[in-house]
Amino acid sequence: MMQGGGQFYMLAMFAAGLAIPVMAGLNSNLGGRLGSPSLATLILFTVALIVAATVVAIRREPLSAGAELPPYLFLGGLVVAGYVLAMTYGAPKIGIGNAVVLVLFGQLICAALLDHFALIGAPENPITLKRLAGLCLIGSGVVLAVRPL
Repeated sequence: MMQGGGQFYMLAMFAAGLAIPVMAGLNSNLGGRLGSPSLATLILFTVALIVAATVVAIRREPLSAGAELPPYLFLGGLVVAGYVLAMTYGAPKIGIGNAVVLVLFGQLICAALLDHFALIGAPENPITLKRLAGLCLIGSGVVLAVRPL
């Protein structure tokens, strides 16, 4: 049995995973209709900013909370902007399914490395032969799942 609401968070992560291809499709469609994937990305982040600011205001969280933190911790914004731009430009060209499968495989490899080396706050979880075999199997699945253009 999971402690501390672990099952809730697992379900939330699964739901977030379900939402990613929907976001990719919506933003790709918006970018196509606007004639600008960059503008679609700006709109997406504007809506996200409004939602996040509303949650912060409702929870009465101080905006100064991050003032003393190391600047590198804020690079996640660059990462997510790159991801959304890549997805908004790329998904219409290679298909949502192909884009999501490739992103997911990249996430799994990066997560395994972050865990293995205990980087950026991840608990150490070494890449064992079993984990490596699992990643290789997933990689084989990616090759089979990504359909050629």
